[in-house]
Amino acid sequence: MADQQLVKKLEKASLDTKLRLLDLCHQTVIHIGGDLSVCDMMTAIWQYAIHYDVKNPRWEGRDRFVLSKGHAAAVTSFSQAAIGCYQVEDIYKEYATDFGRFGMHSCNLANPYVDVSTGSLGHGLPVAAGMAAALKRKKSASRVYCVVGDGECGEGSMWEAALFAHHYKLGNLVVFADRNGLSFDGPTEQYMALEPFADKWRSFGWNVLEIDGHDMGQIIDTIDALPGVDFDRPTIVVGRTVKGHGVSFMENNVSWHAGCVKEDDWKRAKAELTEAYERKWGAN
Repeated sequence: MADQQLVKKLEKASLDTKLRLLDLCHQTVIHIGGDLSVCDMMTAIWQYAIHYDVKNPRWEGRDRFVLSKGHAAAVTSFSQAAIGCYQVEDIYKEYATDFGRFGMHSCNLANPYVDVSTGSLGHGLPVAAGMAAALKRKKSASRVYCVVGDGECGEGSMWEAALFAHHYKLGNLVVFADRNGLSFDGPTEQYMALEPFADKWRSFGWNVLEIDGHDMGQIIDTIDALPGVDFDRPTIVVGRTVKGHGVSFMENNVSWHAGCVKEDDWKRAKAELTEAYERKWGAN
C-alpha cells in the first residue's frame, strides 16, 4: 500500500496543477475538462514514475513520454514545469502565442521537452509503440509512457498499434487511458461504444490494470507494480475518471470540453478544489 505521506505530497502537487490550469483557463481557452480528468495520473507519471533528466531532455537513457490525448497539452506543460523543465510563469506568458512553446497541442519543434508533436487524435499511440520497439532493439532499460484518451480509442490506428505492441512483445510500453466517458460530441458510448473497454485490450493481448484514476494511492500502487521492461506484453492502465473532476459545474459536462472560465466561476472552482483537499488532509 502506498505511503500516505507520498500520497499526500502527490495529491497536493495535483491540486497545485489544477489551480494553475484554472488560472490559465481564466486567461484563455484550454481543454479544461480533459485536463482535470487526467491530472492525477499525469501528476504521478511526471512526479513519481518517469526517469528523466530535466537538464538534458534528449538524454538517451530517459523514459519517453507521448501525449496521444493531444488536447491535454496544458496539464502536460504544468506537470513538466513542476519538475523543473521550465518556469510556470512562462506557460502563462507564452501560451497560444506565435513565439510560445505552449499551446493547445504539444509541439516538439517549439519545445525540447516534447518528444512527439500531437494534436490529431489516434496518432500518438502508434508513434509510442514504434519508439518502444526501437528501444527494445537497443536493449534499453527505458520505458515509453503514453497517455491516451478514450475518445480516440474509436479510431483504427489505435487498435493497429495495440496489435503491433502485442506482436512485438513491447513490455517497455505503458499506456495510461483517461476513461472519462465523454468526447467533444458527448458520451463515448453514444457515438462510438467502447465497452467492454478493458476486455477489448485484454483480447488484444495486453496486460490490463483497472483503477480509479483519481485515487492517488491506487495510481502509485499500480506504478510500483508495473512489470519490468523485459515483460512479454505491453501494459495499459485504465483509469476511470470524471471529466472536469473536482469542479461541480464542470463535472460530466460536455460544455466544458474546452472553454474560458469567467471571474466568479474561476474563484468558485478554485475554492471547491482547495476545500476538497483540505477536508482530507487539513490546511497544511
